[in-house]
Amino acid sequence: MSRAFIKEAEDETAELPDRPISPHRNFVTEAGLVAIAAVLGRFEAAHLAATDKGDREAAAAALREVRYWRARRASAEVVKPPADKSQASFGMTVTLRRDDGREQSFRIVGEDEADPSRGTVSYVSPLARAVLTHGPGETVEIAGREAVILDVR
Repeated sequence: MSRAFIKEAEDETAELPDRPISPHRNFVTEAGLVAIAAVLGRFEAAHLAATDKGDREAAAAALREVRYWRARRASAEVVKPPADKSQASFGMTVTLRRDDGREQSFRIVGEDEADPSRGTVSYVSPLARAVLTHGPGETVEIAGREAVILDVR
């Protein structure tokens, strides 16, 4: 085998498969859209830096993220919380009391924004789906147990 063919193969950029894109509509809060742009910028910079260093693996990993975040930015639909606070909706914070007495508050956000450790859940999560369109005083079922919505804001 000619060395030229080996060298050409070595120069190729490694390619990684695309990250899966959710089949759900890409609802985001205004802050979520800003966060998507920031993450995209970081990965574009990482791709450029890795390419400049000749690090094909890092460049491929960063390019994979760039493709994902560009697609998410392109499909983003900013949803503002409604003025009507009588029922839970996208972008709102819900406080509920579970049947064991525990109180829990969380904000309903887009899939890429969700971070339960920070009190945000995706609008397509079972928890959010259980409370959407319900208001204070209403009882909802979450994981087979009852919870009462205390507040929506």
